[in-house]
Amino acid sequence: MNMQSIMAQAQKMQRDIQKKKDEINAQLFPGKYEFVEVTLNGKKEMVKCQIQKESLDAEDIEMLEDFIVLATKDALAKVDKEFQSKMGQYAGMLDGLM
Repeated sequence: MNMQSIMAQAQKMQRDIQKKKDEINAQLFPGKYEFVEVTLNGKKEMVKCQIQKESLDAEDIEMLEDFIVLATKDALAKVDKEFQSKMGQYAGMLDGLM
């Protein structure tokens, strides 16, 4: 195998990695806990937070804050799972791209 062939393979792999990262970044990942639902994009940015207000009393604010944290963790776990599913084969190479 010559050097040009190796470089071509490396460039193709880099394009494949970027394509999969772009696919993940474009996806939305819902997380839910009790009456709180959050949605994150693949960049782990929260893009939506919904609260079923009819289920909430004024004294439940502290509990609501905890639910938002748990719903966010649920959505983050889904992002990580998708990332691992699509990018796991490139695990050692991603350090320089992240």
